[in-house]
Parts: sequence; C-alpha cells; structure tokens
Amino acid sequence: MGITIREQLEEREKEYLSPYAVLSSNSRGRMREEVQCDIRPVFQRDRDRILHCKAFRRLRQKTQVFLLAMGDHYRTRLTHTLEVSQNARTIAKALRLNEELVEAIALGHDLGHTPFGHAGEKALNQISRFSHNQQSLRVVDHLEKQGKGLNLTWEVRDGILNHKTAGHPHTLEGKIVRLSDKIAYINHDMDDAIRGGILTEEDVPAEIRDVLGNSGKARLNRIVHDVITNSMDKPEIIMSPEVEKAMADLRKFMFEHVYLNPKAKGEEEKAVHMIQQLFEYYMKHLELLPGQFHDALIRSQDPPEQIVCDYIAGMTDHYAVKKFEEFFIPDSWKF
Repeated sequence: MGITIREQLEEREKEYLSPYAVLSSNSRGRMREEVQCDIRPVFQRDRDRILHCKAFRRLRQKTQVFLLAMGDHYRTRLTHTLEVSQNARTIAKALRLNEELVEAIALGHDLGHTPFGHAGEKALNQISRFSHNQQSLRVVDHLEKQGKGLNLTWEVRDGILNHKTAGHPHTLEGKIVRLSDKIAYINHDMDDAIRGGILTEEDVPAEIRDVLGNSGKARLNRIVHDVITNSMDKPEIIMSPEVEKAMADLRKFMFEHVYLNPKAKGEEEKAVHMIQQLFEYYMKHLELLPGQFHDALIRSQDPPEQIVCDYIAGMTDHYAVKKFEEFFIPDSWKF
C-alpha cells in the first residue's frame, strides 16, 4: 500500500516546521483511539470538527462586549474568535510552528462562553464557580454530538483549557493563542468602543500611542511584528519589554474606560439577573430541560447544577431573552 496524503503532509511538517513546533505525527493522541484519516493530519481534523460543531455556530449570536448591540459592525463572540485565529495563524506561520494546531485551538477557545459575554460568566460563576475556559473543554469533551464529544487531541484540549491569561499551555502553539486572544480583544474592543462613542483615539494615553501607534491597524501591526521578531528561533513566545508594558497598560486602560464603563456595561446587571433567574427556574423545573440535558440528569453522574449550567451557557443572547420572557413576562406584556 502506498503512502497516504496524510503521511505525505506529516513528512512535509518534519522537513519544514521549526524544531520547537508540535508535529502532527507526534500528538499525544485522543481520549478515545480512532482510525487515522487518510487525508488530514490530526490537528487539521480537529479544526474541522470544531468548525462544524453546533457550539461554534452559536457564537455568532453571543455578545463580545456590547450587549445585544444594535449596529451591524460590532464584534460578536464569533468574529472575535475569527480574529484570534487569524492573528495566531499569522504568528505561527512566521515562526514555522504548527498553523493547524494553532487554528484548532483558536477556533475552539470560546466554545463554552455564556450568553451576554462576561456578564453571563459572572452570573454563573456566582452560582457554581463557572469558568468559560473549563466549559469550552467540557463542550468539546462531553456536550457536542449529543454527549459523545468531539474527541479532540490532547494538544488542542490543552490549548483550549489554558487560553486565559493565567493559563499555562504546554505547547508554543497554545501560547500563541493565549497571547493572540488578548491582542484581538484589546484592539477590536477599542475599535467597537470608538464606534460606540465611548472613546476616541486621543483618549489613549500618549505614552501608549508612542509605542503602539495611533490606530487599530498600527497597533496590531506593531504587536504582531514584535512577537514574531522576539520569538524567532526560540522555545518561547515573548515580546519586547517596551511593547509588553505598553500592551499591559492598554489592557488596564480598557478595563478602566470600557469594560467597567457604565455606558458600555450599563445593562450588564440586568443580564446577570436574567441568567441567575433562569438558573433558579430550571433548578426548580428540571423537567423543562430539553432532550440531551434531560437525559443527562438520568444517565450521567453530574449534579443537576452542572447540567443546568451546561444548558444555559450554551444559549445565545436572543434565546436566553426568549426563555426569560417565556417564564417571567406575562403574554399580555409582550410586544
């Protein structure tokens, strides 16, 4: 039997990729052993599984920062994910790291995010110590495909679990995604804040603009180039001290002026209240949980609190509002 296309691609990785890259042929494997695809290496296969899963499609109707934004051009959780993926792929390609592993991690990193962005996460965390990175791993391991999960590789699962700032990915590809997540949200959230009239470019402190530039394009270009230049042929993903400090200062500025800004987040407490009310209602009426989640109450060893969290975390913004109206708003009050 001749060599398969997958094996040819794996050989090409060995010839081209950096010695610090994770080779597809060296993956630690999946939770359940599978027959290899004859065309796609394992990380490409993982990327495809994530791209085609239902949780990925729901990201288009989940908040990034601006709750239920009325404009067509504000970011959603889906467009955020795509921007993270593109930033990460650019860096990985330049460093000759595994671009398909990076893309799979990036596309999967927010699959477990709640409706209403961090307001929804705050609500569920107050109830049951919820964390969206752990929930993202739960989505790919247990919730997708009617409870069978996507059976992803260890490297992709590790990158998804450890993508938050305090995480410690075990691969350089995972570290690229963790950094690209911050690069993406700092830049696109500022763009959305300017569009929403909350900030102007001139509001950004001069010392930050002097280092990173005076526009989103300039900032993104500066940061990505800095990461690539400082990480080239090294077993680490690093930035220059100057750019790292400027980016940290910009992140702090965004927290003070956007993420905690009453104009941007004025409706957030309403969203928190809505999610908590839905949780309490479903806990009292477990019989209302649909299909897969109702079956999990009987067949799984997970407590009801976890299963209700699974269901609510998977909701889109609009679906959560719809269920809240169904349970708490009299029909005569609905317009």
